[in-house]
Amino acid sequence: MKRPSICMVAGFIAALFTVTVQAQTQVKKPNIVIILADDMGFADMGAFGGEIKTPNLDSLANEGMRFTNFYTHASCSPTRSMLLSGVDTHLNGLGNMDEWTAPNQRGVPGYEGYLNDRVVTLPQLLKDAGYHTYMVGKWHLGKAPSQIPAARGFERDFSLLDGAGSYWDMTNFTNASPKSVFTEDGRYLRRLPKDYYATKTYTDKLIKFIDDNHGDGKPFFAYVAHQAPHDPYHLPRDWRNRHVGTYDQGWDAMRQARLKRQIDLGIMPAGTSLSERMWFVPDPTLLAPATRSVLGKKMELYTGMVENLDFHVGRLIDHLKKIGEYENTIFIVFGDNGAEGSDLFAMISGTPGTRDYLFAAINWSQTNPNAWGDPGSYVAYGPMWAQVSMTPFSQYKGWLAEGGIRNALIVSGPVVKRPKGSINHGLLHVADLMPTLLEIGGASYPKTHEGHELPPLMGKSWGRVLAGQEESPRTDQDYLAWELFGNRAVRQGEWKLRWQFRPLGKGDWELFDLKSDPAERKDLAAERPEKVKAMVELWDSYVRADNVVLPNRSVFETLYDQLPPRVPDDPGYPPLTSKRQFVPPKDMMADPKP
Repeated sequence: MKRPSICMVAGFIAALFTVTVQAQTQVKKPNIVIILADDMGFADMGAFGGEIKTPNLDSLANEGMRFTNFYTHASCSPTRSMLLSGVDTHLNGLGNMDEWTAPNQRGVPGYEGYLNDRVVTLPQLLKDAGYHTYMVGKWHLGKAPSQIPAARGFERDFSLLDGAGSYWDMTNFTNASPKSVFTEDGRYLRRLPKDYYATKTYTDKLIKFIDDNHGDGKPFFAYVAHQAPHDPYHLPRDWRNRHVGTYDQGWDAMRQARLKRQIDLGIMPAGTSLSERMWFVPDPTLLAPATRSVLGKKMELYTGMVENLDFHVGRLIDHLKKIGEYENTIFIVFGDNGAEGSDLFAMISGTPGTRDYLFAAINWSQTNPNAWGDPGSYVAYGPMWAQVSMTPFSQYKGWLAEGGIRNALIVSGPVVKRPKGSINHGLLHVADLMPTLLEIGGASYPKTHEGHELPPLMGKSWGRVLAGQEESPRTDQDYLAWELFGNRAVRQGEWKLRWQFRPLGKGDWELFDLKSDPAERKDLAAERPEKVKAMVELWDSYVRADNVVLPNRSVFETLYDQLPPRVPDDPGYPPLTSKRQFVPPKDMMADPKP
């Protein structure tokens, strides 16, 4: 047998050395962490003008980019469905929330009330591309074994399957569904871990998931879908009283202060106006001090929820720094919809004499303000504070005004090539996450999955925006459209067309120029009928393309009868309530004559 020559051996060793060096120097794909806050408002974080102390979230903003024209949907599960599928809600199964599916939508494809099997998910595709996939927090996209996180691409999970619930235990909201459902690694839990508190436990679990596989060379995708700050406002006692009296001045003053900071920061342009105070929300200066104090305490609790969330985000950041993964991790932070201004608990518990009212009286009985935050208490902050959270926009969660669908967005990490702390005003949408993260993760969106054709992605990649090569992934000819609970909207360029139920809408199309009027104060429909017509045509195209079935019943169908008549918001009117005591000139004062 002929022996190999010295040259052959040397060549083999050189080739082997080259391959080894290439393997060692090959850049690892970045980790991806999505931090989704539930019902957090556009203006809550310090980096977006809030007085709430969020140093860890702000640090991500200062290291990366902030976006001011980012859209989600108007409620929880529709947003989550687009985040994970990249496909419009009316195709992916959440054409309406499961809890409010209308009679004429039942059985219609796209309205299953869970993320259907006609779409493929982001974690499924990233998992195929070599990522570990982890999820902690609120799911709200289905409960059956084929619908839970483990069945939709998540390798590890610790998840609340319901839309909300207690932060302390498994207590749910209605007599028919008294117990919240949780899964861990694809198994349904009989009980929760000892010393469970939602925000802390979710963070603990995620850190353990990361550590269990750390060192194997694979990147991870983590979907951190926090409950906080969704009501009920449950909070450890040492977080409840950090801002006593801060909000006693009322919502008007807080909105004005937040808007000023937003303008100073560059979040909103100079000259921006606040939206109208909701006509059924009182002028806080007319309320008795004790009333303002009690209502202020609700906002104190909400602030505590956001600050506690920020604290646990800080724990995750610190851990990634400790294990050497922070510098190679992309963080994406936003809220899932506008702040919650409706009384969800009243909608759930119903009226005296009903089974749900009795259930609420037994299981949610801790109504004393001193017990707010404890198990068994149910606190939400109402429309007045929701408007503060959504400064400067109009309305809040559930509605398609800007206050229902525009959210603060932070992106940081190695993918951001712009100067640190940059602010971008390009038009972005939550469905953009699928193409953006597939591009980052080296994956592609297939035409078919498990034998069936997939619907096309509705989003656009942010790659060039993050790289500083363009300001928006959309042109002025591109458009976005929404429908939920029968409310509808279209945005193209700076123009927005919306139709909403009365009394928050007109029951007809309204037109707004968001560049000059982000607070949607002036309806231009009568002045620009040609623009209305053009945008209605876009709406009709959306209906045809995306299987939109307008509901014949809506959660808002009786609201017109429940609220007082809508009146304009004119400061100082009526003068009667704000007239000061008349004080005569001192030199004209006299005592009565005998």
